[in-house]
Amino acid sequence: MDDISTGILFAILAGLIVISGYFSGSETGMMSLNRYRLKHLSKTGHKGAKRVERLLNRPDRLIGLILIGNNLVNILASAIATVIGLRLYGDIGVAIATGALTLVILVFAEVTPKTLAALYPERVSFMSSILLTILMKVLSPLVVLVNFITNGFIRLLGIRVNHNDEDHLSSEELRTVVNEAGSLIPRRHQDMLISILDLEHVTVNDIMIPRNEITGININDDWKSIVRQLTHSPHGRVVLYRDQIDEVVGMLRLRESYRLMLEKNEFTKETLLRSADEVYFIPEGTPLNVQMLKFQRNKERIGLIVDEYGDINGLVTLEDILEEIVGEFTTSMAPTLSDEITPQGDGSFLIEGSANIRDINKGLKWNLPTDGPRTLNGLMLEYLEDIPESHLSVQVADHQMEIVELEENRIKMVKVFPKSKK
Repeated sequence: MDDISTGILFAILAGLIVISGYFSGSETGMMSLNRYRLKHLSKTGHKGAKRVERLLNRPDRLIGLILIGNNLVNILASAIATVIGLRLYGDIGVAIATGALTLVILVFAEVTPKTLAALYPERVSFMSSILLTILMKVLSPLVVLVNFITNGFIRLLGIRVNHNDEDHLSSEELRTVVNEAGSLIPRRHQDMLISILDLEHVTVNDIMIPRNEITGININDDWKSIVRQLTHSPHGRVVLYRDQIDEVVGMLRLRESYRLMLEKNEFTKETLLRSADEVYFIPEGTPLNVQMLKFQRNKERIGLIVDEYGDINGLVTLEDILEEIVGEFTTSMAPTLSDEITPQGDGSFLIEGSANIRDINKGLKWNLPTDGPRTLNGLMLEYLEDIPESHLSVQVADHQMEIVELEENRIKMVKVFPKSKK
């Protein structure tokens, strides 16, 4: 370098620092990319995304290439800085050059480019991938050699090197992604996506119509009573049973019964039973995501939930599961409280004891415990460990609850105040 002027050496040194900054920024940009957005852009035909994805298919080779280039450039810059220091200040110039070069590389070739790359990873990566792709082909033998040595050393440490692993999101990670989407996904759609993820944690028992609330027709009743029940039923399908709900004989579609009514000569108990569909039974504890697929596979819309002894616990419909995802089907898109919850002027709520705790939590944004009883009546009885004989007030899950009405062995109506502030 004796024949090269100091000015040219300064220019070369400046160019090397710029190249070092390029490699540093490229490394940070590549590693800071959102892999899922990268896959999306690549599938839509984005050329820069495709280049980057090819490079990231072998991250060990990409890192090897960047570090080879960065170290070569930094070592050459250090040598040139030493020569400049010797020319300008003699032996002490080496120390000055070392300190000055360290500061310059730290600021202009490391911190600054890496910060910019972290802030704008796509812009930096897509641009730098053009030159990196060329360098990967040119320096391929050297990169392969370095990777062979480093991968061999990693294996000696007992670490398995696998380049075919794909990134997969767990349900909890996907939940976080949806919640962090912000304005990119409307809040209503976020709630629906989260509800879909929650289906695997909710069972048919959590949303079923309990056994004592199932609307059915006892076919052993007199014929006039049966016809009256059919004509006044608000449901599209009703359960047919003999004397008690466990003796179910079929599921009747009211549309079919109306058709039979028009054909008066054929409308009898016998034809009614023949027109009933076979009952679809669901094992208790079935997760909602599984049951929804079973409804679809079996082309069913309604089923009776049975326990391990074959006794009927309740009834669930496809509509009930869909409401877990999209909310209750109402004429208004605005959120509404359940009919079992009545707001009071003092800020409290009158809630029926049969109200489902999950429905209460959803409607009022509360956090009553859901890992035990499913109804408010069950929750209070579990807390009291006894069946109350008079009206009393208790504190449950930081909510003041006052028993308003009792009926036989259950709590029929409760006045609940919002969570007390501590």
